[in-house]
Amino acid sequence: MTRKEYSAGAVKHSFWFQEFRKVVTLLLDGNGMNDIKVMNQRDNIFAAPTAARASQIYNTVSARVCSLDSDFYRFFDDGELVTQKIIVLIAIMNTDTLFFDFVYEVYREKLIIGDSELLDSDLRVFFKNKQTQDERVAGWKDYTLKRLGTCYKTFLVEAGVAKRDNGTLSIVKPVLDADLANCLREHEMEQFENALTGVW
Repeated sequence: MTRKEYSAGAVKHSFWFQEFRKVVTLLLDGNGMNDIKVMNQRDNIFAAPTAARASQIYNTVSARVCSLDSDFYRFFDDGELVTQKIIVLIAIMNTDTLFFDFVYEVYREKLIIGDSELLDSDLRVFFKNKQTQDERVAGWKDYTLKRLGTCYKTFLVEAGVAKRDNGTLSIVKPVLDADLANCLREHEMEQFENALTGVW
């Protein structure tokens, strides 16, 4: 994983599972990323409400897809839905360093200690710690941090590794497909497996 500067860009993004699937399918059909970009501009392949939103979806989803080795594409295409969603989550983690740190430092820690609830206070503590460590995060407003926290929780729920239950967010420890785990290890991405399964 190439660590990037912390960003609050996730507040403008969604999980975009179907869009991720479409890009992978088009790549496996022999199209290049530039072909897909042209298709998006010409045909609005993501059914976005505006051209600006279509461009934003393409830019974000293409970055997520391209962050993974092409070995993951065939695996995604052949995988069960639960595994496909985990791969999208991994791609988001791979392109958003702050979100990766959240999963690794908060979600993983919850799994390790056996705490099944993810609380708003957990997010506040995480962001407060990051504000003491990073000048960029220190400059973000409270409402930005709150929106980021909401996005992070939504990502986890849509990936199937958390669920909303009577106003609380419960952690659902994923069982990683053995082939996916091997693929991560082959590409020196064990930290993603560790983050999602609670390994020291």
